[in-house]
Order: sequence, then structure tokens, then C-alpha cells
Amino acid sequence: MSKAILGRKLGMTQIFTEEGKVVPVTVVESGNNIVIQNKTVENDGYNAVQLGFGEVKEHKVNKPLKGHFDKAGVKPVKFIREMRLADASEYNVGDTIGVDIFAAGELVDVTGTSKGKGFAGGIKRHNFARGPMGHGSKSHREPGSTGAMISGPGGRVLKGKKLPGRMGGERVTVQRLTVVRVDTDRNLILIKGAIPGPKKSYVVIKNTVKPGKN
Repeated sequence: MSKAILGRKLGMTQIFTEEGKVVPVTVVESGNNIVIQNKTVENDGYNAVQLGFGEVKEHKVNKPLKGHFDKAGVKPVKFIREMRLADASEYNVGDTIGVDIFAAGELVDVTGTSKGKGFAGGIKRHNFARGPMGHGSKSHREPGSTGAMISGPGGRVLKGKKLPGRMGGERVTVQRLTVVRVDTDRNLILIKGAIPGPKKSYVVIKNTVKPGKN
């Protein structure tokens, strides 16, 4: 069964197992996910569920979104994502999804927006090798040759070439992370290891697409 939930990253800490081992975990605040829309093959061509999470003041919601919330009969939420679930028909508009859909020991994939690191060079951004550091060299940290170019009057570097530029702030998914603990009283999910994004950023937690990989 495919499962998904939205949450907010609170930060990292560590907990102890029953054997006394230290486990680094990321704490994610979740629960109270509201089903805003249910898409079906008949109406939309695919099965999906639109989930919402996070409080937002009503005057900060624009008119199209406000109409969308009013049609569903739910309160405005800050973070909305559409999840393609095989059993989407089992969810109804207005239903609430809690953290109890996951249990300790399950493997999940976490998607978020990575931290923005500003403008970075090729060595930091793409792990380029450094040039010779001797006094005769004039290329220590430069990107080097750009390779083949489109010839003619409109000659330019081909798209996708790895060069210095803005680093971070991208959609990133980390796969096969282990759920260490689920706190239903405080709506918290503790996930082993680090997940993308800064503190207070919103993330998507889904059961992993690689469950059988050793």
C-alpha cells in the first residue's frame, strides 16, 4: 500500500535505542494532513490525492486558492502537494491523515528543497578537480575548457554544461531512510539521518520506491 504525508522539519537530535546505541534522527512535525481533492482516472486521467498541511491566515490566501478550499469545505493550509497513490479512491475530501500511517522500522523517501548556498564555483558546486598549484600555472580553480560549442554567428555553450552558478535551492529526494520512532501524541516522526532543507521547511514523506533493495 502506497502511503504519503506532508510535514515540517524541526531539526536534528539524537536518541538512544534499547541496546544503548546512539541514533542521529531528524524530527519532522506532521499529522493533521487534510485531503483537499481526490483525482480519478475517469475525471482527470490518473489517480491522485491532493494533501494540505500547515496553518495560514485566511487574508494571505489568494482568491483562486480560497475558492479551491471553499469547494472542498476545508480551512486554508499553507503547504499543498499532490500525491499519486494507487489506492487514492480510498480517501475522501475532508479526511485527515495522521502520523500513525507510518511505524518504526519502515523505509521512507523524503523530498524537500535543499538549502540555498548562493553563487558557487565549479569545485564546490560540481566537485571539479583543482588545477596545478605551481607558479607557472594560471588555472588553479577555473572550470577549464567548455568543450564543443555550436558553431556559427550564434556560437554558444551547450545547455546543461557544468559551470559555476547558483548552488542549492533545488528539489532533492533522499531514499531509503528508516523511521526510528512515531510519536502520535505530539504528531512527530523521527527519521534516521539527515533530510533535505533548512529548519522549518516543508517536506514530503512517502514509503520508499526501493523496498526490496539490499
